[in-house]
Amino acid sequence: MTLEEVRGQESEVVSNDRMQCAGRALEQLLVSAKKQDCLTVGVYESAKVMNVDPDNVAFCILATDEEYEYDIALQIHFTLIQAFCFDNDINVVRVSDVKRLAEIVGSDESEEPRDAHCILVTSPSVDTLKDPALEELALFCEESRSGYEWVPAITLPER
Repeated sequence: MTLEEVRGQESEVVSNDRMQCAGRALEQLLVSAKKQDCLTVGVYESAKVMNVDPDNVAFCILATDEEYEYDIALQIHFTLIQAFCFDNDINVVRVSDVKRLAEIVGSDESEEPRDAHCILVTSPSVDTLKDPALEELALFCEESRSGYEWVPAITLPER
């Protein structure tokens, strides 16, 4: 085994550890934000919030799964949301498990499962949402961008 192969395996292990930590942090952030009523769930609802008050958006999660992978309309929405997030310095990640995200954020008042393709973590006032999980995810996003991964993918922990 060459030195490059050993280094490649080491970086793969570190990458998997980073992703697992980021997945746990994302779940913690969502649970915490839900308790504080700081979540906006749904593509259209998120677009409205970003249009009205982008300064209160702290984090953006875009989710898809195999069923929606080739949904052109959804991908166009994702592209526009990502561009908006980049323009407004909002960290954004991708998650490939919509059902798991929907479990975490729960259902709406009518007990219908929510459209969890886009979730915003908002901060109703300055410094209200100081969450260690949010800080960990911001660091994860920053490290990913330094490696030219502009929208990092996160895997949520299994239940």
